[in-house]
Amino acid sequence: MQAPKFSRRSFLKSGAVAAAAASLPGFSLPAAAAAAPIGTVCQTQHGPVQGIRQEGHLVWYGIPYGASTAGDSRWTAPQDPAPWADAKDCTVPGAAAYQYSTCALGTEDCLKLDVYTTEKASKRPVIVYLHSGGNQIGSARELPGGFLAEQLDCVFVGLEYRLGLFGFNCLPAFCSGPEETGNFALLDIAKALDWVRDNIASFGGDPQNITVLGFAAGGRDGMALLASPLFVGRFQKAISISGGMTCADENTSAETLAAALAPLAVQDGKALTEAAARRWLLTEDPAVRSWLCGVDAARLAPLMANAGFQMSVFPHLYADGITLPEGGYPAAQYSEIPTLLLTGADEFNAAARWDSWFSSEEAKRFSADELEAAKQFAATYGSALCRVFSTGGSAEVIAARSDAPLYLGQIEYGSSASKTQIPLLGSFQGIALPMLSGSNPYFGWADLSGAGYQAMAEQLRAYLKNFITSGDPNGKKLLSGSTRWQRWTPDSPALLVLDADTDHATAQCAAQTETKESLLAAMEADSTLSPALKQAVIKNVLKGRFFD
Repeated sequence: MQAPKFSRRSFLKSGAVAAAAASLPGFSLPAAAAAAPIGTVCQTQHGPVQGIRQEGHLVWYGIPYGASTAGDSRWTAPQDPAPWADAKDCTVPGAAAYQYSTCALGTEDCLKLDVYTTEKASKRPVIVYLHSGGNQIGSARELPGGFLAEQLDCVFVGLEYRLGLFGFNCLPAFCSGPEETGNFALLDIAKALDWVRDNIASFGGDPQNITVLGFAAGGRDGMALLASPLFVGRFQKAISISGGMTCADENTSAETLAAALAPLAVQDGKALTEAAARRWLLTEDPAVRSWLCGVDAARLAPLMANAGFQMSVFPHLYADGITLPEGGYPAAQYSEIPTLLLTGADEFNAAARWDSWFSSEEAKRFSADELEAAKQFAATYGSALCRVFSTGGSAEVIAARSDAPLYLGQIEYGSSASKTQIPLLGSFQGIALPMLSGSNPYFGWADLSGAGYQAMAEQLRAYLKNFITSGDPNGKKLLSGSTRWQRWTPDSPALLVLDADTDHATAQCAAQTETKESLLAAMEADSTLSPALKQAVIKNVLKGRFFD
């Protein structure tokens, strides 16, 4: 039997009504007894779950917050999982959402979450983590939450949700109704946040103090949550690391999806030619839904490969007028949610130096020296655009529609302007993650074990602990010797810059003067490349949808 369709009213009601009820006198959500330590078996609304003790914390892997999305449920709003009576074994990490890297992997039964807490937790702030990977690949376990649960005195929840074509499908057969959306991954996140609200007290968390923390694509998803009417009342604070505001046009996206799926439709005899298949896939014919829900996931997953930075390759986060306003982020109504935006100084370096953003035919037009200069040009201006995209550019949009407290930060460590430089990579995208995990997944690229980096990490965690607790990174008490993190406003665009030498961390507030417009003008005026080469770089890299 096909799962019920998404209803915008039902999602709005379940989020906003619960938030309103929680503010009424005498209302309280179920809470764990403050005096009793949390054990490895906890009760959820769907049944008990068995976790494990690790050093200093407890963890439950793969708690279901929704039913499997396979088959007829592949592109529907998430549904409750079937309840269970015996304690479900949540002691071993499970599979990630279905995706394609070098091969197809994962599961469509992916609506799961991991919870990290400590035995003495009670009404702790809650972090809900959205992972990186371009919304095509990845897993929440890129950031194990036990370290932050201990360091920030919080409860950490890592989400798995539908990715790629499984999470974003705006073909008319799936979203032709006035309240149907192709942003299925956002519906999953809303469902997960409702689970957190209703169950996190059993794990020592405060259901009325939830911070959404996203990195890269997860940071962009977090910005979408801020702009979406579906998420009003579902969380109280937001942290976006390397995020930014990006929307895809729904009609253009449907055409892109139809073109990608057309060869499969021809293979299965749904049309004689790819052109005819594309026309059929862009109709509301129920047979489109029936066919696509029956296609093996392993055949669909390769369509998500090589998405890279440019969302035009595999579009997602549709401005559909349901989950996101038709006019995109400038048209959104933003709540007064405290928001912290963080970036590295050189986040485009790796892409500029190693991604294949020139076609082989284009590359033949230029010498090796010219192509090397092009990489430096792209790294310089691409990183500058990333900085603005992730911080000031997004802040300006929110501030035009809201008085939400905004705090902007930049990690300088590793850049050419830093006291500690990292060759080639600089202050790369992801340089903040080791500060949050206590380990270094980039050890092959950069040694981040020095005293200076660790002092900077301790300083950042202190700011974040204050922020998730009160909505102000300065809190009631700053770490000894710390700089006060000034609030960003259009009239005072403050940016906290974090850096470190070999032994000591530094933090200072400066005005962010870069804008997208000023950077594009600087690129046009830059004469280090020939006009033909510069236009090729701008076309292929610096003015793609990633920066729209």
